[in-house]
Amino acid sequence: MALSDTEIERYSRHLLLPEVGPAGQEKLRAARVLVVGAGGLGSPAALYLAASGIGTLGVVDCDRVDLSNLQRQILYGTDDVDRPKATVAARRLRELNSEIAVVTHALELRAQNVASIVGQYDVVVDGTDRLATRYLVNDACVILGKPLSSAAIHRFEGQAMTYVPGRGPCYRCLFPDASAAAVASCAQAGVLGVLPGVLGAIQATEAVKLVLGAGELLVGRLLTYDALEMRFHEFPFQRRPDCAACGDAPSITAPADAAAACEDDTPVLRRLSPRELVTLLRDVERGGPPVRLIDVREPAEFSAGHLAGAESIPLAELERADWASPGQGATVFMCRSGARSARACAIATRHGLREAAHLEGGLIAWAAAIDPTLRVA
Repeated sequence: MALSDTEIERYSRHLLLPEVGPAGQEKLRAARVLVVGAGGLGSPAALYLAASGIGTLGVVDCDRVDLSNLQRQILYGTDDVDRPKATVAARRLRELNSEIAVVTHALELRAQNVASIVGQYDVVVDGTDRLATRYLVNDACVILGKPLSSAAIHRFEGQAMTYVPGRGPCYRCLFPDASAAAVASCAQAGVLGVLPGVLGAIQATEAVKLVLGAGELLVGRLLTYDALEMRFHEFPFQRRPDCAACGDAPSITAPADAAAACEDDTPVLRRLSPRELVTLLRDVERGGPPVRLIDVREPAEFSAGHLAGAESIPLAELERADWASPGQGATVFMCRSGARSARACAIATRHGLREAAHLEGGLIAWAAAIDPTLRVA
């Protein structure tokens, strides 16, 4: 069906783009996109998707609006505190664009319902802050063959990637298990209020491109953003043939809820505060087990200032197997603010390191708590 006069006026700036035009706008109108989590990431993603003319927009969230949400979750206002997020989000999205349909799923995604919900949509945007849900959504998208835009935020840094069935790696290829991907939540570590706006907008962009079939997607590329430095970095990664979800012989063939407990052989992954790292290094000086310090920042950042005894191995180079020394004691990764070092731990577990840790808060936290003379680039 051709665009109405109202739609032509509303989407006039889209229609001027050769990559969109009337045909592309009709694709957007026919598309069904699911936003999982109407929080910091889901708020801007959903708003931009609604404004772009996605015909059916699904919103999954079972929480209620809290006053602390308003610092970053721009779907809500002060009067919405204590109201269901899904209900408030739907009202706000319909106010923005009355031409679209908004479907609410005010529930917690679980193994028994994720396939029936995800199966209704063409593209999934995952903005959840719950790690178990992130893996559940990834696995469901792989099993059902649904494209997925996934993002996460931590303090001043964020990351985004896109999965397209048959074209590249999934989230589990990058972070095989939950222990490797775990970082402190916003409630525990804090988050810059504007940070999710950047990452959520990137997710919306990826979803629109997926619908249009236009441009290059973040397939096999982890895009990271450092708000303090105002820098983007890109780290390529490949599909793992042994991936439990999308590998050659996947062991995950149906969505499953996270196990209640880890098995005994789960690799040890720790987050060390600056003072805990000081204690660990003092133990080494007293004859304790060796500790290897690896700084995963870029060489220029390392040259500007680093901890004594630290090695420089940029994150993008950690996929090499020759740096790992399984069984040689603890390895502590560090970066500027903690996000890159957490990802380094995920890579370390794939190389067989049983005792991987990272400096929580990064060298910024170290300079603040231990050594204010350290220059952190």
